[in-house]
Amino acid sequence: MSGTKAEERKGSSSEWRDAFWNPRTHELLGRTASSWGLILLFYLVFYLFLAGMFVLTMYIMLLTLDDYKPTWQDRLATPGMMIHPKGDQLEITFSVSETEKSWDRFIQTLNTFLSVYLYQVQMNDNCPPDQFFIQEDSGEVRNNPKRSCQFNRSMLEECAGISDRFYGYSRGQPCVLIKLNRVIGMLPGKNGQSPYVTCGAKREDGDKLGPLAYYPPNGTFNLMYYPYYGKKAQVNYTQPLVAVKFLNASVNTDINVECKINSNTLEAGSERDKFAGRVSFKLRINHT
Repeated sequence: MSGTKAEERKGSSSEWRDAFWNPRTHELLGRTASSWGLILLFYLVFYLFLAGMFVLTMYIMLLTLDDYKPTWQDRLATPGMMIHPKGDQLEITFSVSETEKSWDRFIQTLNTFLSVYLYQVQMNDNCPPDQFFIQEDSGEVRNNPKRSCQFNRSMLEECAGISDRFYGYSRGQPCVLIKLNRVIGMLPGKNGQSPYVTCGAKREDGDKLGPLAYYPPNGTFNLMYYPYYGKKAQVNYTQPLVAVKFLNASVNTDINVECKINSNTLEAGSERDKFAGRVSFKLRINHT
């Protein structure tokens, strides 16, 4: 009985060894060397073919791309807007009586953001206002790099950080900078009418906002800064900005503010996209 079980175990073990390597037929895992060679050759050729097809399709696709302008571009009905400083979750909260703990971080953010505007004046053109700065290519001849129009930081006047290096935060009259997102080829106006920004409090905070001042005057993004031709084609392009100064906002209370773009060519922002043509943020000025 015991001998039978030992023989069975020995036979089972022998079968497993033969399944991995059979010394009689010289088969590894049931295949001879020639069989393994053929199947490996097949998969080598197969995957080389797939890799070649991938490289070929990528090469053909790259031939269709333009280094300076997207071949395919979704036309946005309304570009997005953003503010600086952003604060936490688009909340600008500070105390007039405190600096480092409160509004100093906003000053540093604005200084950093505006630092790129110091040197672009020397490289860019003094363009005629209220008309598009169009620079077309001549057939197959590229008109690159394309020139850009100057945006002087001084155009932000009291919000430029020049005459008032604290941007009004030390006096409870904060400045907020607004930019319109870049869209290649966008012409945001016609008949010489530049798009402009308006800000207001939301319905529940209508009596808290107080008067506002806009820089440049009327809060315009002048037409001369458009169209935008892309980062590579227009290397010195500097986005125009609009500054909003809150002159007498209520203190020690939350104010929900919404700024939006107004244009005779851009569509009104969609309710489904809260940043399309508008931006909302919360302002709170504490004063003890």
